[in-house]
Amino acid sequence: MSRNLTADLAADLRSRIVEGAIRPGEKLPSENTLITEHRVSRTVVRSALTRLQAEGLVATERGRGSFALTPPSAGTTAAPGARTAVTLEDRLHLLEFRIGVESEAAALAALNHTDRQLKAAESALADFADSGEHPARAMKADYEFHRAVAAASGNPFYLDCLAALGQTMITMPRTRLVTGEEHYPGDHFAQVVHEHRSVLAAIADGDGPAASAAMRSHLANSRRRMRPPRE
Repeated sequence: MSRNLTADLAADLRSRIVEGAIRPGEKLPSENTLITEHRVSRTVVRSALTRLQAEGLVATERGRGSFALTPPSAGTTAAPGARTAVTLEDRLHLLEFRIGVESEAAALAALNHTDRQLKAAESALADFADSGEHPARAMKADYEFHRAVAAASGNPFYLDCLAALGQTMITMPRTRLVTGEEHYPGDHFAQVVHEHRSVLAAIADGDGPAASAAMRSHLANSRRRMRPPRE
């Protein structure tokens, strides 16, 4: 019975996060509130939160509580009045925006990167490639790869832009958001890794147009993957 209560609570919180009722970076209700609202034990609440952590939908900070998705990296804050991607439409618009910004950043990275910056991008990509079974870790490594490309552009405004957007700019597959699967579908994850490698290879070759095209293709594919399937 406890397992069903855990699944029910996790499903309710998952739905509220996916639908935007709990916004990215927003604190979840406290354990005591969830216990009272759902009439479950503290063990059930903690088990449900642990499940959502494994899915990458929740991050828990000792002494602060649990937060929807993963809050922006420590030390980074969005500009006053900055828009937060909550709905599916918001996320699609964010990817559209990122296509314009990050495609140019990748082109500049191909021309301006240092050896150290290239190694940082390689390290982030290696972490990402090894994280397919751990969505929360994959989300962080994905973000660090894009940050590394922005840093390699040589223009600090690109890095500032991604820092302001924070880690929640990374779009998780809609299928995993809805189903709550604890890993990325293998074919999807392999494709994203391949796309990242194409970006990095063009940057390493110093080919600006190819780097821009690879980044544009990657983010356009991410936007396509985020759209609900046509019936």
